[in-house]
Amino acid sequence: MNHKSANLAIISNNTFEATKAVNLDNYDISSALQTTLEFNELIAIFSSKIAHKIPHSAFIYTNTEFALEVKSGVFTRHSCNYALKVEQQQLGELKLMRNHRFSDGDLQLLETLLCCLIYPLKNATLFHQALKMAYTDPLTQTHNRASFNDTIKREMSLAARNVKNLSLIFFDIDHFKTINDTYGHDCGDITLALGAKWIKESLRDSDIIFRYGGEEFVILLSDTDANGAELLAERIRTSIENHTIAYGMETIKITASLGVSTLRANDTIESFILRADKAMYTAKNKGRNQVVLAK
Repeated sequence: MNHKSANLAIISNNTFEATKAVNLDNYDISSALQTTLEFNELIAIFSSKIAHKIPHSAFIYTNTEFALEVKSGVFTRHSCNYALKVEQQQLGELKLMRNHRFSDGDLQLLETLLCCLIYPLKNATLFHQALKMAYTDPLTQTHNRASFNDTIKREMSLAARNVKNLSLIFFDIDHFKTINDTYGHDCGDITLALGAKWIKESLRDSDIIFRYGGEEFVILLSDTDANGAELLAERIRTSIENHTIAYGMETIKITASLGVSTLRANDTIESFILRADKAMYTAKNKGRNQVVLAK
């Protein structure tokens, strides 16, 4: 990619819009920004590389597409803000801060230097979009089984290292086969999508939901003990029970059975999952539409 003739639009808080030709030979920025595809690292590198030309005490980068906020430094009253985009693609917003105003010369130079950041940000965006697609179930827009396999390893390792609780909820929609057989697979798909939506509405920001397979979902709860996980599972169960699905002329009520397990010191991934799975089937065998805590 020839960055010297990169065309982009940088829109600032002054509604500045420009196309710039950038000569990067004077700045050791371009090569440094090619070393990573992580947003937080890109912004930190950019901040460090421009600090001698445009001193600043802090930065904040936000990207709504990935629900991301990266910030560092000492926040002060004066700032300049830029919404970054290239070829109509939004790449996030960057704010620099310091304790005195940015001069017109500072802003002009910054707008030129921001051109160095645009294509690395675009590459990072494309990478994370592809990663998101690879780890997302298209029907329910939850994380998929592959994502679960990676995430549970990381979360179990973090819980052990930091001596933190970790809990897991295994969730299954009751009589799902009957819904499919009675109303058809389109209705079954709607049931799964709405069920996932209602679960998400009951979760905290730190909770992660995965479609495990078929009508089964798994929810990982970091820093959550058995009592907290059981309470959350009951909130999910109640939410599902209180909703209805309108399909054609029919109104369909669904329920769910949930099993809860909390990580033990000697657990493997398999044993941790198996306890929650068994607890869920105990809930089904006891009449469905209930929560069972693994023993």
